[in-house]
Amino acid sequence: MGHSFGSIDELGEGYGFRKVRAALGVTAFGVNAIVYPPAYEGFHHFHDTQDELYFFHSGTARVEVDGEERILGPGGLFHVQSTTPRKVSNASDEDDLVLLVVGGKDGYVARDGHMVDEADIARRAEFGRSETS
Repeated sequence: MGHSFGSIDELGEGYGFRKVRAALGVTAFGVNAIVYPPAYEGFHHFHDTQDELYFFHSGTARVEVDGEERILGPGGLFHVQSTTPRKVSNASDEDDLVLLVVGGKDGYVARDGHMVDEADIARRAEFGRSETS
């Protein structure tokens, strides 16, 4: 199948990992959703080859990496190279933390997108350009 749909709620209940990759048939990269309870202390870890990108969907995260601590809320992003130790915890004493983690290796594949409808080419080129640029 060339596509699939799902939701975090469909992938499980309670706290912990929600295995997105297998459930949606993703094969090009690893991806999990994680739900942490309030004040949950995360795991200090690293990977051998897989870089990770964290997207914080809801709640407040405390990220610790290379002696730096950062608080990130909804919409926050954090990228870390594979062998760099990191720890992500729930910084809130009241709210759950929900995040999506994407992992992969071997880098960028360059721009390989194509428009299906030629009428979208010009519209895509203008998308996101401000009127002052």
